[in-house]
Amino acid sequence: MPTQANGIEMTPAWRELGLRAEALRSVRMRDLFAADKGRARRFTLEAAGIYLDYSKNKLDAAAITTLLDLAAAADLKGAIARMAAGEKINATEGRAVLHMALRDFGQVGFSVDGAPVAPAVEAERRRMQAVCARMDAGELRGFSGERIEAIVNIGIGGSDLGPLMAVEALRPYWARDRRVYFVSNVDGQHLSATLEGLDPRRTIFLVASKTFTTEETMTNARSARDWLIAAGAGEADMARHFFALSTNIAAATAFGV
Repeated sequence: MPTQANGIEMTPAWRELGLRAEALRSVRMRDLFAADKGRARRFTLEAAGIYLDYSKNKLDAAAITTLLDLAAAADLKGAIARMAAGEKINATEGRAVLHMALRDFGQVGFSVDGAPVAPAVEAERRRMQAVCARMDAGELRGFSGERIEAIVNIGIGGSDLGPLMAVEALRPYWARDRRVYFVSNVDGQHLSATLEGLDPRRTIFLVASKTFTTEETMTNARSARDWLIAAGAGEADMARHFFALSTNIAAATAFGV
């Protein structure tokens, strides 16, 4: 496995991949298909109900082999195994990275420091389900007692793109009396344009930030807070309109969640 002193870019596979990329730069896609009659079939994958067709990318068999060599040089399989074993591969924060445990409906059973994580994941699922049930029943209401009809997710990066993709994919199942919006850009125009036409009395915000310190996210969250206050909401009303997706409980509580 390459070390920091001898990075992945110093491996033979990396250099070979650069040569393959240069060789393919001027190749026309039609020529790749003409040279390999089985390309449309061989350059596809299907698993877990997902069909991937990568035949229309500038790749050939040699490039794919080199990519696999690069993955081996980087010890990708070993890294995946360490992640699945609950090792603390996030060196910056000294913590495990078990995103897949959130989708462990098959009860594979992931652990960190010898402790199973499934109970904590299931508890959070139940909490989210309870919030959704309260909203569907009309029990979650704004500061003036109105039912909630707009949900605005404030986040950036993985706190925006993943949820946005899921929400758009599930658009046919949206509740008819509810709409979801996403704000990620710290440019005030993004939030302003999103809030235009929304009723502060009927709007809640999801502030998605693991640390609750992400500058872009918190700037937009404070602007959303000001928007509610300008509409007549009080400080004590913030808990009606804000939900935090975070591990920093103290900061979220201080904000008013």
